[in-house]
Amino acid sequence: MATFVIGLVILFGGAALYGKFCEKVFGPDDRETPAYSKQDGVDYVPMRCWKNSLINLLNIAGTGPILGPIQGILFGPIAFITIPIGNIIGGAMHDYFCGMICLRDGGTQMSAMIRKYSNKGIFTIYNIFVCLLLLLVGAVFIYTPGDIAATGIFNFDGAATSVSTWVIYGVIFVYYLIATVFPIDAIIGRIYPIFGAILMFSAIGVFIGLFVKGYPLLNLWDDWQTPFMNAFTVDAASGAQNAFSYGDYFDANHFIPIFFITVACGILSGFHSTQTAIISRTMKSERQGRNTFYNMMVLEGFIAMVWAAGAMGVYNLGLQEVNASLATGTVGVICKNLLGSVGGTIALIGVIVLPITSGDTALRALRLGIADAFHLDQSSKSKRLGLSAIIFALVAVILVFAKFNAEGFNILWRYFAWSNQTLSLFAFLGISIWMFENGKAKFVWMPLIPGAWYAFVTVTYIANAQIGFHIPWNIAYVVGVVAAVAYVAAIIIYGKKRAAKLHASL
Repeated sequence: MATFVIGLVILFGGAALYGKFCEKVFGPDDRETPAYSKQDGVDYVPMRCWKNSLINLLNIAGTGPILGPIQGILFGPIAFITIPIGNIIGGAMHDYFCGMICLRDGGTQMSAMIRKYSNKGIFTIYNIFVCLLLLLVGAVFIYTPGDIAATGIFNFDGAATSVSTWVIYGVIFVYYLIATVFPIDAIIGRIYPIFGAILMFSAIGVFIGLFVKGYPLLNLWDDWQTPFMNAFTVDAASGAQNAFSYGDYFDANHFIPIFFITVACGILSGFHSTQTAIISRTMKSERQGRNTFYNMMVLEGFIAMVWAAGAMGVYNLGLQEVNASLATGTVGVICKNLLGSVGGTIALIGVIVLPITSGDTALRALRLGIADAFHLDQSSKSKRLGLSAIIFALVAVILVFAKFNAEGFNILWRYFAWSNQTLSLFAFLGISIWMFENGKAKFVWMPLIPGAWYAFVTVTYIANAQIGFHIPWNIAYVVGVVAAVAYVAAIIIYGKKRAAKLHASL
């Protein structure tokens, strides 16, 4: 338990210090925000700080900070340290600067930010990449909450051939369509406080339950290289229970890069950049940015820590087989064991809320991004509905494939996880160039350090993965290092040229 507590101290203590530093580097002021200068009653709408913060939290927190840590904790208690450190210097910094740059540039979408701080080629690649990712997010965040609701709440079988499964999917679809088409304060701004209350009950309830129940959590200095308590795996052939060792899993499954692909949203998520831009259009003041962007990502890190601890507890008590493919079922075990049948059901609803409240804004961001890129008028409901219909048709195709294909969802999830982290590289590039052009070049190490790390992680992973190039690990690591060095060098060279050209024109 001590390592878990130390991790929380690192998370909140480090966030207080580094978050303030990020704010100082950016330099928010009292200039008029786009919520007022471009107010349109649809997307540019002034809203209170607490509401913006809550909406942003629900936008960014999908299944990632739950299912990711549940799988990531299989690597052992080191997850309790890597999650908070990565969150502070990577994810929260990423979210803050993405949101603030978009805010200062007039409430632009991330695509416009990339277009402004890169070149035509990178912008084109980014646009294609982000559209595909948001489509994947939309499909994943219908599939996951739909199946959890079907099996965990209504006790259906969740099968592809069951009418009940598609009825639940259809309800989520309708909500997404409404949230995508109507003004942000008409739907999202009104319903999210309710969702937020359920979310906080879920996270805080599980957190308190960890201590009340006295869940056995391993420390870094414990012997987690040998089988612990009742943790076990099941042999697929014989059905026999085999003792589980976190250390064996750590050694055999390449902690680097697999852990940092698996535990996405609790540490870093490129998807967040598409969401923070939405909130940049509803903020009353730049000074609200630290709480709205940085601190909400820190809260997501807290959620990730809580679910990682809950998973380790049920594994160590033998309440659930240690198997990454059973992560969805582990959610229900944690909820019911810690909070009872009623409280567990409410907490489970909170888990369902997370992906739903990310999926709706993902599709909203996709609509806004396409509209901005092609200069499409979105002032009327009919025009927003027309564009949304095309988007939803594509999502439906992906969803049907994932549900009816035996390996469909696994393929979908792997590409989603990898592309989610890869997208962050574009954001770190944009932040770096913004710093070069705005007299903050001495701070460019802030985006370059996590950017270099994730260039290494994503390239190494896709080089080795079966969904990628299937290159042996020893070669994949070399390729990853080369990619990271090239990424940093290219940004520094390009950033200095951009800064020199800008200063020469003044």
